[in-house]
Amino acid sequence: MANDTEKMIIAASRLLPKDAAVYVGTGMPLLASVLALNTHAPGLLLVYEGGGVGGRPTGRLPIQVSESLTYENGVTVGSMDYVMSLAQAGWIQYGFLGGAQIDQYGNLNTTVIGDWEKPKVRLPGSGGGADIASLCERTIIIMGQDKRKFVEKLDFLTSPGYLDGPNGRAEAGLPANTGPYRVITQIGVYGFDDETRKLTLLHLFKGYTLEDVQANSSFPIGIAEDWSYIEEPTEEELKTLHSLDPDGVVIA
Repeated sequence: MANDTEKMIIAASRLLPKDAAVYVGTGMPLLASVLALNTHAPGLLLVYEGGGVGGRPTGRLPIQVSESLTYENGVTVGSMDYVMSLAQAGWIQYGFLGGAQIDQYGNLNTTVIGDWEKPKVRLPGSGGGADIASLCERTIIIMGQDKRKFVEKLDFLTSPGYLDGPNGRAEAGLPANTGPYRVITQIGVYGFDDETRKLTLLHLFKGYTLEDVQANSSFPIGIAEDWSYIEEPTEEELKTLHSLDPDGVVIA
């Protein structure tokens, strides 16, 4: 039986289409993207935050996105500002993000917990997160879900979701037809309502209930009328997943 991490990675992988460019970071996003590349989406173009484009690593999973292994079998070796410019030009359809906090509009905090001047926790900051959230057509967010992470108000806004609602991104001057697309947690897969842009449950992992959705959030979460359970990982998906991460860098 698959564990929560395996289920989240496989669910993320299934969201990626056959022919698209995806901006990937370290950890679960990287493994999900490489899994898609090796299963249903062989034409997927991986754009690594460290500057590699089109890399198809073999042997083991890169530990981080600036490792030379990300250039293996690739198209080009660039820089971080180069691959950011690809997103700015509108050539990257999907981006992956994580976060310490998320609100109902998909805004993310990866900067501080607590007051900016005297934080309880100092986090890594944006990295490329704000650029990815601002410029990629569809952002997929992968993170754990509980009341401390799903918050009514962020302690700091690092990466924009729909900001304060349906017109927030347009008013801020962000590109049209961009924004958060899906949020994947150990409980389920969420989208955003077309009218309100508020977080809405679309699919639930088996073993969790609708009550778990709200019990692990500090803000109300809508439930899609046609919500469904997520199909369990196949043996082939799990086998391929473990072959891509034999050292357990991500799925240990």
